[in-house]
Amino acid sequence: MTAGEIRVLLPDVLAPAAGGTRELSVPGTAGLTVGSLLDGLGSRFPVLERRIRDETGTVRRFVNIYVDGQDIRGLDRQHSAVSPGAEVMILQSIAGG
Repeated sequence: MTAGEIRVLLPDVLAPAAGGTRELSVPGTAGLTVGSLLDGLGSRFPVLERRIRDETGTVRRFVNIYVDGQDIRGLDRQHSAVSPGAEVMILQSIAGG
């Protein structure tokens, strides 16, 4: 990973949808948001996008996304800024009983 690249971390359950990897690197650019980051990932990995967002492009309710440790639900959701060098973690909630 080079300086300025964004590190995207995925759980084991999403790795197969991203070519089998749990860590992706995305070029960091000014003005990048969570939504535009997901757009870019979706163009590379369409199955991953369907696991993260619904048909309207909204992050699924059981998917949690963190930018540098902050939940995007407490920020500006998909409009949350992603700075060059940031770490984005995408997690799926696990239901059980």
